[in-house]
Amino acid sequence: MAKIKPSKGAPYARILGVGGYRPTRVVPNEVILEKIDSSDEWIRSRSGITSRHWADDQETVTAMSVAAAGKAIAEAGIAPSEIGAVVVSTVSHFKQTPAVATEIAHLVGAGNPAAFDISAGCAGFGYGLTLAKGMIVDGSAEHVLVIGVERLSDLTDHEDRATAFLFGDGAGAVVVGPSDVPAIGRTVWGSEGDRSETIKQTVSWAEYRNGHPEKFPAITQEGQAVFRWAVFEMAKVAQQALEAAGITADDLDVFIPHQANMRIIDSMVKTLKLPEHVTVARDIETTGNTSAASIPLAMERLLATGGAKSGDTALIIGFGAGLVYAATVVTLP
Repeated sequence: MAKIKPSKGAPYARILGVGGYRPTRVVPNEVILEKIDSSDEWIRSRSGITSRHWADDQETVTAMSVAAAGKAIAEAGIAPSEIGAVVVSTVSHFKQTPAVATEIAHLVGAGNPAAFDISAGCAGFGYGLTLAKGMIVDGSAEHVLVIGVERLSDLTDHEDRATAFLFGDGAGAVVVGPSDVPAIGRTVWGSEGDRSETIKQTVSWAEYRNGHPEKFPAITQEGQAVFRWAVFEMAKVAQQALEAAGITADDLDVFIPHQANMRIIDSMVKTLKLPEHVTVARDIETTGNTSAASIPLAMERLLATGGAKSGDTALIIGFGAGLVYAATVVTLP
C-alpha cells in the first residue's frame, strides 16, 4: 500500500489585512418610514439602527467585493497573484452558477486560485475564516482571500414592519496567511436545523418562477425567537470560543459580534461579563445588518478609527439563518 506524502503547510494562520466597502447611498430611518407604520424612536429602541447603506445598480455583489478585497490585499502587503484561494460568503448573489468567487478572483488579479461560494448566513465570515485557516495549515494555499458580501436591500420586503429597517448592503474582506504563532483560535461552530424556519426566504425561487406568489422573495424572521436564541445561546458559544483559545474575558481587547441588533450585542456583553476596557463593535448603528459582511466591516471600522489596534486580541462571533453559528478568537492585523 502506497503512503500518502504528508502535507506541509504553515504551523499557524493569521489575518494579514482587512478591507471594507460601504455603498455610497446612506438611507436614514426616515426613508424606511415612508413604507411602514412605525417611528424613528421605535426603530432605534428595537435595533439601535439610525441609518444603513443601500447599493445602487453599479454596486453589485462583485463590484463591492472587488473594492473590499483590493483594500485587504494592499494592507496584507502581498501581490494578488499570491492568493491561492478565494472564499465568498453570500446569500444575495442571484446567479446560481458560476460561483461569484471565480469572477472576483479574476478581477482582483489572483490568477487561477481555488474559488468558491458558501452559504452560511450571518455566520458566513466565521465559516470562511475557518476554511482559510485549514487551507493554510494544510499547505493547499499560502494566502486565502475571505469575503463576506451582501445586497440585502434586494431581499428586503420594504413593507414588512418587522424587517424593513434591519438590513443593509456592503462587503468586508480579509487576507489570511501563514503565521509562526497562533493567531486564529479553534472555531466553535454548529447548526440547529430544527430552528431553520425562524430565519428564512419567504418563498423558493421555483415558487416565484411559477408565479406563486407574485411578490419577490424576501428574508423573514421570527424576531422574538431569534432574539432569545441569540441572547441566551450565543453567549454560551462565545464563552466556549474563549475557553478553546485558552483565555478569559479579562484577556480580551475587542469584541466583534455579528451586527444583528444593538440589544443583542449589549445583552451578550452583559452575559459574558466583559470588562470595561474591552472595545465592543457597534457598527450596526450606521451600517445595519449586513449578514456575512458585518464582522469584517466592523473590524475594518474599528481599526480605521482607532477603536482597535494591530495585535489586539478579539473575540468574533456570527450567528443567523440555519440556524448556524461560528465563534473564534483572533489577533487583529
